[in-house]
Amino acid sequence: MRAARGGLAKIKAVHWQRISGRIDFGAGAQGPFLVELERPGKMHIEVTVQGQTLIRTFDGKSTGWILNPFVENKSVQPMSAEDLSNIADESDFDGPLVDYKEKGNKIELAGKEDFEGKPAYRLKLTSKKGEVRSYLFDAASFHLVKWEGNRKVGDKEVMWESLFRDYREVNGLQFAFEIDSDAVGTEQSQKIIAEKSKVGPRIDT
Repeated sequence: MRAARGGLAKIKAVHWQRISGRIDFGAGAQGPFLVELERPGKMHIEVTVQGQTLIRTFDGKSTGWILNPFVENKSVQPMSAEDLSNIADESDFDGPLVDYKEKGNKIELAGKEDFEGKPAYRLKLTSKKGEVRSYLFDAASFHLVKWEGNRKVGDKEVMWESLFRDYREVNGLQFAFEIDSDAVGTEQSQKIIAEKSKVGPRIDT
């Protein structure tokens, strides 16, 4: 799987990534987004919908901030413990499968199945926190094609799934430029279309 992305050496050589494009939540709620990642775990996200911009920032250690213009308190707020746990996973530069043992994750091959008319391998990952997720990889290209896992929506645990499409090469690495996600059994969904993706090495100052 690491070779399909471009190889471990190239993955590890990337120090920062900047992705921009458009995100669609349905019902006319759509707009531009920007994601900036920097090792070892810094993350900055901006999503603009209906002229209002939501911002999430994480320092890669223990502190994060949210500016949400769609809630009653529109001032900058510190992230809750749950938000910090979630964004720590999101900001994992390499993803949970790379160096999974060092991260406390467990992986097992859960079988081979058909996905959109093509064979795919299913990997089951149990995180250090005990959360279980599934990853489907195309059996020919070994690209990640589907992710399944639980996310909290309000007070409920809801099964989410994401489909990864339109892989393109960026500096020798493969990235999905379209990600379609939805909460199973609900009307909640989102489509991410990346328009630009840049990666780079550490900049010594």
